[in-house]
Parts: sequence; structure tokens; C-alpha cells
Amino acid sequence: MKVLHLDTNHPLIREQLATAGFKNDEDYTSSKSEVEDKIAMYDGIIIRSRFAIDKTFLDKAKNLKFIGRVGAGLENIDIKHAEKLGVRLFNAPEGNRNAVGEHTLGMLLSLFNKLNNADQSIREGKWLREAHRGIELDGKTVGIIGYGNMGRAFARKLRGFNVEIICYDILEDVENSDATQVTLVELFKKTDVLSLHTPETPKTIGMINKTFINKFKKPFWLINTARGKSVVTSNLVEALKNGKILGAGLDVLEYEKSSFENLFTQKKEMPQALQELLKMDNVILSPHIAGWTVESKKKLAQTIVDKIKAEFC
Repeated sequence: MKVLHLDTNHPLIREQLATAGFKNDEDYTSSKSEVEDKIAMYDGIIIRSRFAIDKTFLDKAKNLKFIGRVGAGLENIDIKHAEKLGVRLFNAPEGNRNAVGEHTLGMLLSLFNKLNNADQSIREGKWLREAHRGIELDGKTVGIIGYGNMGRAFARKLRGFNVEIICYDILEDVENSDATQVTLVELFKKTDVLSLHTPETPKTIGMINKTFINKFKKPFWLINTARGKSVVTSNLVEALKNGKILGAGLDVLEYEKSSFENLFTQKKEMPQALQELLKMDNVILSPHIAGWTVESKKKLAQTIVDKIKAEFC
């Protein structure tokens, strides 16, 4: 079977597939249309987020048997059409869940203890202790929306902090020893910290909007290490201004390019809401790297290889 690698990944993917009898080709620079011209030659592709695998692409991939997406989400792939054509889809949420859990916790603790601001203050020659007095996670209620691989990993990281952990998920009976599943009504009532761990779907795009935010009974902290389009940035900025949201840790942004590799699809003026967000000292930002660790790079690759070999070897 011939496999085309469209993104650079850990070399173990190519090495182990070759050992298993696959023929590996690499193309990290051709345009999408150029790849479409030759994709019919291949039985499988390995991709991260370089471009969308849409209906047009899939229809030209006449011999395609599988797509290995080295990451958690599959939103850059036309899943329904792939399944209609009998193309197997492999992703690897198991590979970077620990990294996401640690990053989420790190953002939360940095916000609570004002670490970014304190660091900048010292660098400016200021020694402002009272201005950087933090708050403790102990005794808080952490609400998690989306209790799959990422949500569970974050819940595990919260062990030992003496917090109540509640979760909401569209599936029933997802709770475990780390979190108690609740209704949205109870989530709105009890949450002090809200952490998002949902995929990008029609239901989650724009989910955190003004109406949703105002249903929370208490001011709360927001962490989003999931997908940027789940949060309406202008509504978030408004809530940060009026104190409904106390602070935010954002690894993802509404304006991200769908490939996740760049902020904007093309050069354009920065949206007003983003301009305001960047000036807020109770906001921490990172460039979609929650699952982007040295260890997760290897784990993601190994997970994909194992799934391909289990199916085709």
C-alpha cells in the first residue's frame, strides 16, 4: 500500500509503516490542487492540518483506503463523504490528552496567581506584591464541558486540589471517579471555573455567547483549549469588561485559520474584539499549543501507526 505524507510528523510513522510493508512518499510543499492531481495513486494519506480534505479531494482519491490525522479533531475532513466512500479515518486524541490536561491546568494556575503580570512587572523594575495577590483553586467548583479524552485528562490533573469537578456532555453516563455529570442548569449554578473540551461541530460553534454566559449564577473564569470558534470573542470581551467573566485562558481563537497553523486565512485587519482582548491583563493566550509537547508528538504518531497496522496488517 502506498501512503502519502502531507505534513511533517515524528519519523516513527514512516519508519514503522515501512517496516510493516507500506511504501512512503512525502510531499510537504505542493498546493492542494497539485496533490489532487496525483492522489489517486495512493491508498492512504497522513496529515495534520495542512489543508482541508473535502469532497472534491476525496472524489479524486479513487483508491484511498484510509486517512491518518495526527491530532485529535477531524473537522478538517469531510467525515460523511469519507465514510460514504468507505475511507477509514484514524485520529489520535489519546496521544495528546495528557499534554492538553497539563496546559489547561497551567493556564488556570497562571491566571489565579497573576504569574504573567507579575513576571512582566519584575522585568520593568517594579516590586508590586499587593497588586499581584492571587487566589486559590482550593474549594472552587470546576465545570468541564465535553468529557471525552481531553476533559477527562484535565479532571485527572485536578486531583489533590480539593475542588469539586462537574461535567456536562451530550452523551449520557460519562461521569467517572474524577467528575460528576450534571445538567447545564446545575453547571450554570455551581461553576467557578469553566473549561471547554469540545470538538468543533455545528452545535459548538458560537456556543459561548452572551446568552450562554449570562446564565451562570456567579462570575467565573474561562479556559478554552478546545476550538476557537466555540467562543464569540466580542461577547467574551464584553463579559470580561463587566466582570461576568473574571479572566480567560485561551489556547485557541475564533479567528484561527481552519488549518490551525495560522491566525488568519489571509492578511486582513485585526478584528476590534481581538484588539481589545490583547490589551487585557486578565487574559492569557497561547498559539494552539495545548497538545503540542515533545512527548505528545511521539504519542500522536505512535497512536496513528498502531491504528493503521491494526486495520491493514
